Amino acid sequence: MLKIDVHTHIIPRHMPRWTEKFGYGNFIHLEDSNREGFARMMQGDTFFREIASNCWDEDERMAEYDNSGVSVQVVCTIPVMFSYNAKAKDALELGMFLNDHIADLVSRFPKKYVGLCTVPLQDVDLAIQELERAKAIGHVGVQIGSNINGLNLNEPHLFPFFEACSRLGMAILVHPWDMMGKDQMEKYWLPWLVGMPAEMSRAACSMIFGGVFEKLPNLRVLFSHASGAFLATLGRIEHGFNCRPDLVAVDNNVNPREYTKRFWVDSITHDDRLLKYVLEMQGSNRVCMGSDYPFPLGDLKFGEYMEKMNLTNEELEHLFHGSALSWLDLELIKFK
Repeated sequence: MLKIDVHTHIIPRHMPRWTEKFGYGNFIHLEDSNREGFARMMQGDTFFREIASNCWDEDERMAEYDNSGVSVQVVCTIPVMFSYNAKAKDALELGMFLNDHIADLVSRFPKKYVGLCTVPLQDVDLAIQELERAKAIGHVGVQIGSNINGLNLNEPHLFPFFEACSRLGMAILVHPWDMMGKDQMEKYWLPWLVGMPAEMSRAACSMIFGGVFEKLPNLRVLFSHASGAFLATLGRIEHGFNCRPDLVAVDNNVNPREYTKRFWVDSITHDDRLLKYVLEMQGSNRVCMGSDYPFPLGDLKFGEYMEKMNLTNEELEHLFHGSALSWLDLELIKFK
């Protein structure tokens, strides 16, 4: 059975030192590590994290995936590279560099890689410009953050970007980013354990209550990390919609539960019981196998547990490739 991983990250091993190039900020660059096969991610002069060679080595990645039985990686940049807080022209230049890298990878290994671009959403006109260019060089979608410099995804000035995605047929992967409350809960890795799920619910609620899906019914959006807290707390969200429509239903009077089968989610739940609930809520044709590879908080066994959940063959086909193909608007024959 063809297996597609819809949620993986990649970064070029060699990049300009953007902070020096632009003359400001704390942009990411990579430096050599004391450990062979690793590199140090630096934000300007500050150490951010150490990453292994499977973050950039295309052959190593393909070997790992082949060994796992997964054929196709949907690749996008690491969210820290979004650079939404930079000057728009500089974020555009950085994004073009990243997008060209992924487009080259996809062009050389079209049966192994599918590309999602990044765009400078602090300037919607430039974001649309790069979205159009990225589509022309082979990207089939775009990865965006769960908020843009603290602004929710329902902000009116962002709507033309979503219109462009719909017009161009570009899939959208929404990824948690710049987690709310991170300055108040740095200990215990809480931004990643608590903030990430909250960010995904924030993004889903903003797009639903803001009417983005209602106005753009053909928009193809996947909320990563199984939508975070959104599906898990939909009962509360729906109850709030019903009991306080004066606060919740001010821009869209459609019950949020009506949208559960209008978007996709990945399978990153780390719990088969939660995945069963997500499958019940979404339908298996809206749930895609994802890993967050190569990062340790992801599902680095590539959905192995799904084959032990007594799911039907149809459900497994949806999880492993059918749902991904519909989200990306690609044909199965492309990977034969």
